[in-house]
Amino acid sequence: QGCTQKYIVKNYFYYYLFKFSAALGEEIFYITFLPFTYWNIDHSVSRRMIIVWSIVMYIGQVSKDILKWPRPLSPPVVKLEMRTNAEYGMPSTHAMAATAISFSFFIATTNLYKYPFELGLVAAFVFSTLVCLSRLYTGMHTVLDVIGGALISAVLLVLLYPAWDTIDHLLLTSPFCPLFSIVVPLVLCYNYPKLDYYSPTRGDTTTILGAAAGATVGFWLNNQYAAPAYTSKSFQPGFPLVTSTMVLVLARFLVGILAVLLTRWVMKSVVLGALSYRYKFPIRDLEARRRLEVEVPYKFVTYSSVGFTATVIVPLLHELLGLM
Repeated sequence: QGCTQKYIVKNYFYYYLFKFSAALGEEIFYITFLPFTYWNIDHSVSRRMIIVWSIVMYIGQVSKDILKWPRPLSPPVVKLEMRTNAEYGMPSTHAMAATAISFSFFIATTNLYKYPFELGLVAAFVFSTLVCLSRLYTGMHTVLDVIGGALISAVLLVLLYPAWDTIDHLLLTSPFCPLFSIVVPLVLCYNYPKLDYYSPTRGDTTTILGAAAGATVGFWLNNQYAAPAYTSKSFQPGFPLVTSTMVLVLARFLVGILAVLLTRWVMKSVVLGALSYRYKFPIRDLEARRRLEVEVPYKFVTYSSVGFTATVIVPLLHELLGLM
């Protein structure tokens, strides 16, 4: 499974288009994009997308390991990716995440910002379609996997939408929010469906739930202690406005990403070091790091710290540097 197949690229436009589109469905993209919306667009939009993303991805990952439908056979299919080859295929979590994120972003912003409804709808459709088609092009899913993933996401969005405001209110005001946000995801991760062989799905799920848990605690803390909010400064219309805004957005993003990456590196080193000492294994032992008692706390603590940093520490840095 670790060997890359040889293939000949006949159309470089489609090749790079769908390789790029496939990257838009990876966890690393969403862990970058979601904080970006928090720092530069709107807190409420970011909160809603994070909640939808974590619920959709958990259901998708668990469904894969319960259904155990295999990915397309290779040959005849040529697979352009190897990392996710160890996972089952149905449903496509790339399709689920792309559909959930694009349409939840569209729904959450349509009443906050003035832009043509049709434009937002088309943008969400194009984004999710490109990611879905990329899973077929790269040979990682069947048409049924992709359609199933998109439909499951659509159903979950319809079910969650009426409760958006209620969930958001509880996350910001309930005194039980921090405890709930940590305990429930941890229980779900420790009770993830067991497989006959190692699959990265449990680790990926723990990463997602951990990041969402840390961010949710950060949302609650910011609301309780009236953390500084991002505001639009009154620029004069014209080119200076666009230039100043873009510089501000870029500065916020770079400072935020550097803080997030530093947090990830520090916490990963500290947690892995503590776990290797506790369970007596070399820190570079990949097999040991895949054990339940190591993988879940290692990834959950690391990425919950990342989520907390993105929502609490980074805004404080932005305020300190005059980037609010």
